[in-house]
Amino acid sequence: MSKGFTLIELLVVVLILGILTAIALPSYLSSVYSARQSQANANARLLAAAVQVRGIRTGAYDSVLTDYTADIAGSLPMNPCTGTTTGFTITVNNRSATITASAGSQCGTWTPSTFAISM
Repeated sequence: MSKGFTLIELLVVVLILGILTAIALPSYLSSVYSARQSQANANARLLAAAVQVRGIRTGAYDSVLTDYTADIAGSLPMNPCTGTTTGFTITVNNRSATITASAGSQCGTWTPSTFAISM
């Protein structure tokens, strides 16, 4: 009597694994995208706080992202949707500013939150 699995048994196992993967993968990707989106928005909120503090201190808002490195413990926050620290936009309009995370390609389709501040 020979030991081992038949071809049919192996095919059934591969089929079951394929079905489980097809069901679980979209759910997994959805949760990963959601976590990245939340982190990108949280980091944009952190950056908005730094912009507000500096704006109050200097009397004007600054749209240059790298100018806030010292204000945020020496490093800019990462945008997980772009994979960079430069994945944020600061738009200055007179005595107000908006801060938005870039949507990037690593978070699926979404619209980032915009954080508006004013003096």
